[in-house]
Amino acid sequence: MIQIAVLGYGTVGSGVVEVIETNKTDINKKAAEDLAVKYILDLRDFPGDPYESKVVHDYNMILNDPEVKIICETMGGTKPAYDFTKQALLLGKSVCTSNKELVAAHGPELIKIAKENHCNYLFEASVGGGIPIIRPLNYSLTAEHIDSITGILNGTTNYILTKMDREGADFEDVLKEAQDKGYAERNPEADVEGYDACRKIAILSSLMTGKNVSYEDIYTEGITKISSADFKYAKQMNKSIKLLALSRDTENGFYAMVAPFLISRDHPLFSVSDVFNAVYVHGNMLGDSMYYGRGAGKLPTASAVVSDVVDCARHQGKTIMCFWDEEKVEVADVTGARRKFFVRIPAEKREAAMAAFGALAEVNVGLAKEFAFMTQEMTERDFDEKIEKIGGCINRIRIMA
Repeated sequence: MIQIAVLGYGTVGSGVVEVIETNKTDINKKAAEDLAVKYILDLRDFPGDPYESKVVHDYNMILNDPEVKIICETMGGTKPAYDFTKQALLLGKSVCTSNKELVAAHGPELIKIAKENHCNYLFEASVGGGIPIIRPLNYSLTAEHIDSITGILNGTTNYILTKMDREGADFEDVLKEAQDKGYAERNPEADVEGYDACRKIAILSSLMTGKNVSYEDIYTEGITKISSADFKYAKQMNKSIKLLALSRDTENGFYAMVAPFLISRDHPLFSVSDVFNAVYVHGNMLGDSMYYGRGAGKLPTASAVVSDVVDCARHQGKTIMCFWDEEKVEVADVTGARRKFFVRIPAEKREAAMAAFGALAEVNVGLAKEFAFMTQEMTERDFDEKIEKIGGCINRIRIMA
């Protein structure tokens, strides 16, 4: 019997307990051990809950119990999750987490501590909810040189953009609806400003390179400037707008960024809608592969945590290899990246734009007070210089090649 402790009895933590109890027969068979939740750590009490007798308030009870071999950390944030995780790993207790903030900030350190103490730090649920993506990068694609990852990694922003696309609605109206439905937090900043996706692409980029890509070095732009007018233009161009998180290993350096992009109908990510997520990976031998599913939610995320629990149970006393060293990757300035841009400017700046950009393709949806166009491919630096010459723009959106 392997005893498990769950840290945090919120949405994901309660889901972990539910998954373990509901699928107990299958899980125990696949783990080749009987698994049971012994403790649930939370500041609150849960009178009437089926598992209220397992709730404790003192983490030391868990640390000092030799029967507890695996800990599920579903607290979120870095404090006290970092301290709790580090203490557990130093005692040889494996930790499985859904905590993207902690993994992005301290992943290589905690992986190293786990290795030194013959246990595991696993984080499948930290990116893409229930979508298997960490394991494929660690195990299935080890014969590949992965040179690019592109993902829709945040369900809230994808839901908002999907609704704006389908209904012609404005950002603020859809955001309020998403909050009312529980898809967006009361404070949605981490989602709509791209910070959540930034941490997730930092984790994927680190696994892609085998070194540490700091989320603080990644250019990040959210969706708050996207309007219903932008979607009118997108439809005219037979495209849609998605918040993409991407990383590229190129001859000119390693690039990573999060930003809205216009993507064409023939791109596999075009059809990823509502709260679904997808990760599009390119390897030099395999070519393209895509991993798709529910990127958040109680049970999908909990299912990914429990899959890590099963892995830990199978590898008691052994460390599962994870190629993520503490050596830092220098992330290149995105101003050197080349791409096309879609631009909206006031109508009176049309001549100035034609002079600055030269060849451009006009896009007309009948909005009389503005002029919209697509540029030729150029560096971000060149684009910024040209748009500054004409005194700025109403909006600009990058175009995915």
